[in-house]
Amino acid sequence: MKAFLVLFCSLLCMLSKGQMQEDVTVKRTLKLMGTRFEITVIAPNEDIGYINIDEAVSEIERIEKIISSWDEASETALVNKNAGIKPVKVSTELYHLVERAKKISEITDGAFDISYASMDNIWKFDGSMKGMPAEALLRQSVSKIGHEKILLDPIEQTIYLSEPGMRIGFGAIGKGYAADRAKELLVSKQVKGGVINASGDLTTWGTKVTGEKWLIGIANPLSKDKVFSWLPVVESSVATSGNYEKYVMLDGKKYSHIIDPRTGYPTTGVNSVSVFTKNAELCDALATAVFIMGKDSGIHLINQMDGVEVVVVDSDNKIHKSSGILFDKNQ
Repeated sequence: MKAFLVLFCSLLCMLSKGQMQEDVTVKRTLKLMGTRFEITVIAPNEDIGYINIDEAVSEIERIEKIISSWDEASETALVNKNAGIKPVKVSTELYHLVERAKKISEITDGAFDISYASMDNIWKFDGSMKGMPAEALLRQSVSKIGHEKILLDPIEQTIYLSEPGMRIGFGAIGKGYAADRAKELLVSKQVKGGVINASGDLTTWGTKVTGEKWLIGIANPLSKDKVFSWLPVVESSVATSGNYEKYVMLDGKKYSHIIDPRTGYPTTGVNSVSVFTKNAELCDALATAVFIMGKDSGIHLINQMDGVEVVVVDSDNKIHKSSGILFDKNQ
């Protein structure tokens, strides 16, 4: 009887210990890099979860201090200040980010271009525009844009913007890069799973507490509360570009706030683009590029890239996809 009691107590202790070690989901939403970040982690308990999230936030804030063009103390601001004057020596991190951005510009024929920041703010999406801007203004606006004008010196590790008035900005790649780095940090801290969601640019690792896959919903652009299909995101990332809120109607035509850096004109014909691949940085950049390139050219490009998929919703609200996407409408 005594032996039975000891065994029974041991089993209770093991069960109790197992329950104590059940993982929990910890989530925090906050404003970083001028946008809404939602950070979710799987942790042994809430306290550890919030510590993990704080570490991710610190990493995102560190990156913002490097890539923000609005922070006069940032490396990016210094590069912009010296446009047409002299090359600027930068950190290895910023140098390689710009190097990767230039490569994406090349494969997208300039549809993605971080020198878009040189563009004048001719288009207004606050309801004040009443007509199309003059062609001459648009030509002048894009005259300083061009990834080939961003000159990199790998030996000196410098960035030089070759024309006065040029600027670079990371609005179409920075959130994805920050999400990747935050994920990388948390994985190095042995955080089992989580999601870094930067206003639709998100990256995942591991699984939910239940062991289920993280899912991303492809929304109907005309009714964002309705999901067309759920797609699993396993150790992967997704970024969505959409014209849900920021656009202008001129002569009955809808112009997106996403502007083609090659022409100065806003894009038409596409409502949203969602790109899936391993890292959020590439997702972020390609989502913008495909939006600008349009449905046919954009999907053709993605179909030529290994490990990258895309879902495009056109202006008629019809769904188009790359060859590797399989929808499950019944999920």
